[in-house]
Amino acid sequence: MCGQSTDVYTSYLTGSDQDTVVQFNFGICMMGGGVESDPAMTWFLEKANGGDVVVIRASGSNGYNNYMFNQLGVTLNSVETIVFHSAAAASDPYVIERLNGAEAIWIAGGDQSKYVDYWLGSQVEDAINTLILEKGGAIGGTSAGMAILSQGYFSAQNGGITSPTALSYPYSSAMTLGWDDFLETPFLENTITDTHFNTRTRYGRLVTFMARLIHDQDLEYVRGIGANEHVAIAIDETGIARAYGDYPQYSDEFAYFLQSNCEVIQIPETISNEQPLTWNRLNRAVKVYKLPATSSGENYFDLNDWRDGEGGEWQNWYVVDGELTMIEDQQMPSCMVGILEKSQDHFKLYPNPASEELTIELIEIGIANWQVIDVSGRILLSGRMDANRTESVDVSSLSAGVYNLVLSSDNKTFSSPFLKTR
Repeated sequence: MCGQSTDVYTSYLTGSDQDTVVQFNFGICMMGGGVESDPAMTWFLEKANGGDVVVIRASGSNGYNNYMFNQLGVTLNSVETIVFHSAAAASDPYVIERLNGAEAIWIAGGDQSKYVDYWLGSQVEDAINTLILEKGGAIGGTSAGMAILSQGYFSAQNGGITSPTALSYPYSSAMTLGWDDFLETPFLENTITDTHFNTRTRYGRLVTFMARLIHDQDLEYVRGIGANEHVAIAIDETGIARAYGDYPQYSDEFAYFLQSNCEVIQIPETISNEQPLTWNRLNRAVKVYKLPATSSGENYFDLNDWRDGEGGEWQNWYVVDGELTMIEDQQMPSCMVGILEKSQDHFKLYPNPASEELTIELIEIGIANWQVIDVSGRILLSGRMDANRTESVDVSSLSAGVYNLVLSSDNKTFSSPFLKTR
């Protein structure tokens, strides 16, 4: 075990200390905070394609090194764990060099308030965002590491908070929420995540996080993703989220995908300093897709339309005077916000992710009009192409993020998502 130690960080290196250049792939892997899912971690490490994986944390030691490098049968150039002892490590040249050379970055569990204190607005934040937005690499995390990956996040800077406290006191001093100022993870826009979902009964606090964000940030809609303690969620470059766990061997291993219900008014009825939360909206304020997590990850949810899935069940969640109710409702949402239904059978898009040019290749469509649309539904680029041809679209002017390419032909509309990197 090689590495180095200073006053501000300790490094543990397994494998080569020389950087390697490989063609790596995009992916997001989020775990609920219990024992790691081997199949999901294997999926994550394979995205590095034999490259370098860097684990970052603010406590603990080198437990991931041997696990990642030796125990899962995935060939890697190196695994390096960097333990941050202070915020000064976030500008250390060695630390930033190692992060910039990584093909995949894993954020360990711990105290997310330290991650926010150490990394927010730092070169570490820049390195992570560069990996996933410019390079199209892989990012993952468990517990606190998962908690900071989404556009909204619970910072825990005034300590933790339970569901009963959050529901009864939505503006408790412990409800420290960050928004749109940290990591820029594709497919997690307008989303907040939570972990240890079942063992710590965090259903109510995630709903309250969502209620606060939609109210405080004046959002059109808000989403949440929760993972039970031994569950992993793997999101590929097309926005398909697969749930890994040991269901049905263990009956309570689920991933949860929550969204403010676009069929009703999406703002909570009562959210204030002085009263418990009421977010009812005809007993269906929040639509939830509850997805069993299996060892093969065959069950999935589509983060492009937030409607299509396989293997799960729909529920309605709502809150009245601080009491959360969850009921089954097999009807998927009848409307969508900021997204379009997709089709990959009629045309191809490549490369995906794309940085400069995106190629459209028609398969079963004749003359077609195309549009590039962002997640809020705005048309940013458009054009027209003839049958039986390909066309290259210059996407260099777009900001990094997720978009939909929409084709219209013969009164039919098809779409497919793509990831734009910097």
